[in-house]
Amino acid sequence: MRSRALANSRYRIALLACFVPILLFTGCEVGPRYARTNVPAPPAYKELPPDWTTAQPSDAIARGQWWEIFQDAKLNVLEEQINVSNQNLKVAEAQYTQARALVRQNRADYFPTVTTGLSAARDHQSQNRPLFSQSTNTYTDIVLPVTASYEADVWGRVRRTVEASRAEAQATAADLEGVRLSLHAEVASDYFQLRELDAEKQLLSSTVTAYEQALDLTQNRFKGGVASGVDVAQAQTQLETTRAQAIDIGVQRAQFEHAIAVLVGKPAATFTLASSPLTLEPPVIPLGMPSELLERRPDVAAAERRVAAANANIGVAKAAYFPNISLTTSGGFESNTITNLLSGPSGFLMAGASAMVTAFDAGRRHAVSDQAQAAYDQSVANYRETVLGAFQDVEDNLAALRILQDEAKTQQAAVQAAQNSLNLSLNRYKGGVTTYLEVITAQGLALSDERTAVQILGRRITASVLLVRALGGGWDSSTLPQRPECCGRLISQTSGATAADPKGDAAPEKSGSR
Repeated sequence: MRSRALANSRYRIALLACFVPILLFTGCEVGPRYARTNVPAPPAYKELPPDWTTAQPSDAIARGQWWEIFQDAKLNVLEEQINVSNQNLKVAEAQYTQARALVRQNRADYFPTVTTGLSAARDHQSQNRPLFSQSTNTYTDIVLPVTASYEADVWGRVRRTVEASRAEAQATAADLEGVRLSLHAEVASDYFQLRELDAEKQLLSSTVTAYEQALDLTQNRFKGGVASGVDVAQAQTQLETTRAQAIDIGVQRAQFEHAIAVLVGKPAATFTLASSPLTLEPPVIPLGMPSELLERRPDVAAAERRVAAANANIGVAKAAYFPNISLTTSGGFESNTITNLLSGPSGFLMAGASAMVTAFDAGRRHAVSDQAQAAYDQSVANYRETVLGAFQDVEDNLAALRILQDEAKTQQAAVQAAQNSLNLSLNRYKGGVTTYLEVITAQGLALSDERTAVQILGRRITASVLLVRALGGGWDSSTLPQRPECCGRLISQTSGATAADPKGDAAPEKSGSR
């Protein structure tokens, strides 16, 4: 018995001596090491107004609740409902959850796969078989095996796969934040456009009242023989045309109200927003430096993470050129009766290793490697294009705010001039110096200029919302989870080896160029 135990011990030691060197080689990785693609940022924004600030974001923007800078209580209530009820946001959250699960699925390859089972068989053998023995003609075989198999990650295929899926999960997390930012901006934009329509409706309603008074004046002058019937018809036409314009505002307003209802996750039939004309001026939005934009835009962060995933996939493709080393061990108990199945003599143990390499595949691996490299080049181009688009978004809205600010000043002067012209025309008409056609012309110009002034204000507020969205809405790439497979919230996690990450994969590099 002692000799058998000694032999078993030596057998186990020999197996460990064979497997340990193989396991030590799992520190190797093939494929290029990832370095962030270098995209130069301009030193300053071209369309920056002279009096604009480049200070750090305000507290509201830093908290991600950027809509609070508009100081509108109704808007704040609507924005808070986005995170709770918007269905598109729930879709993005589900996609992120799927990406996290895929990382955990790939990380499972870090560990052995262990299977077990129980089988029982009753075997009656033929008496005419070779080497027939009467004593073993019929027997029972009960087996309780436990098998463990493990792919030694010698070339880093598993680690590269985990790296790729983790980067893709981070990109999906950035996509989620991008959807969240876009939805909040869409609610704010629709809300302010609705309020701009309310301001137009208010202007048209007050103009209708003024035109009614003008019609009464014209009718009285007609009764007194001072004005003609043409003047009365013209005044009536002007009044009814303006009434129709006021009614037509309701179509667009209803559409914006219904759009907001869908965004906050409510049926359009149950959602109503009270009239509230737009009066506020656009707030000053701190910009920061252009180089900061690369860390503050979710879409830029998502594109960068997909470059990292594509880079890792090159390593996966390269690993196919090297042998696939597998370790297998099997043990358990086998007996002909259930009573002594778990006894010592019933035990068995087997261990082995295999290395397989593809000798010929007609260029399959080379094609897969070329595909991975091309996918990387594509992701790099997408990343650079996304960065260029981000700078364009900021410049577009800065230009809109700067130009619209100048236009608003000029338009206000036009409104005052048109009102003066209208007052003079009315006085001339009352004095019998001119016909009502001059009054109608002055009324039309005054109303048009006032509506244009209201519309410019609405465009300025909308451009402010779009500028906040273009700047990232206070988001920062540091909030991306470094371990999305174990962290549900989008917060930065400490990198390095942990109990949940035995390989100690480091956080992806954030600097350098490939």
